[in-house]
Amino acid sequence: MSVLWRVEARGSMTGLRPVLAALDAVPEPLALSWSLFEDGSETAGRLDILCETMKAAEAMAKTQGLDAASITVHIAPLPEEDWVALSLKGLPLVRAGRFAVYGAHAAADLAPGCIGLEVEAGPAFGTGHHATTRGCLEAVDVIEREGFTPESVLDLGAGSGLLAIAAARLWPDAQIIATDIDAESVAETLVNAQKNSVGPQIESIEADGYDHPVFDGRRFDLIFANILAGPLITLAQQTAAHLAPGGRLILAGLLDEQAERVSEAYLAAGLSPAATQSLDGWTILVFRA
Repeated sequence: MSVLWRVEARGSMTGLRPVLAALDAVPEPLALSWSLFEDGSETAGRLDILCETMKAAEAMAKTQGLDAASITVHIAPLPEEDWVALSLKGLPLVRAGRFAVYGAHAAADLAPGCIGLEVEAGPAFGTGHHATTRGCLEAVDVIEREGFTPESVLDLGAGSGLLAIAAARLWPDAQIIATDIDAESVAETLVNAQKNSVGPQIESIEADGYDHPVFDGRRFDLIFANILAGPLITLAQQTAAHLAPGGRLILAGLLDEQAERVSEAYLAAGLSPAATQSLDGWTILVFRA
């Protein structure tokens, strides 16, 4: 088995978050993946970057922002571990409003009365552990409690399909479309929908933004878009055009410092702000058509 190398950077969450933008511009062969974690508190963080070679790890350690005096960087081979077991241990059940997101290993922790969403850690984004996904679940819980009842729902950039599944559990009669640019995520959404007994209600489609015939002349009462700030801004006009009158739009995937620019794009598209929430440095925006 080949040995992987890890770049471990520790510092404040404020100092580490801007590095994520620099990592997005790094050529793909250099880094296999990267993850940002809280390191004992909400303000301290640890950024792990995995690389195939020591040379690649040394190059990644020079990423813009990691050279700050307040950040310590350590490079070392990744120890051999049962990473599946460790990953599962580190993914406990997550509560978000009335929802509880869990893997099969945590099914026994499911409390009576909550809405259980079973999603395993896998290749698609969306296990409920990230603040953006958790914030979307909390936002949709709130609008349902307020009496909002959509007939049609779009989960744009669905990843694991978790948000589409949550909508299906709240509104069994709604027609739901989940899209993603990645074919593996599209397949994962179908698997998770079946697992949560909402398979027939969710149509999973591979699409880049709104570039698919399914969107022709179609509007949705509720749209989730948990992607990234850049694409959110680019898609603002199209998203507004596909939101039905009186509909709700839940946006996520943007850092707190990006929220103003994203919000301005949707205000310019003619939507009205309905709610704003910040979780762990990430902002969730809710708009009304």
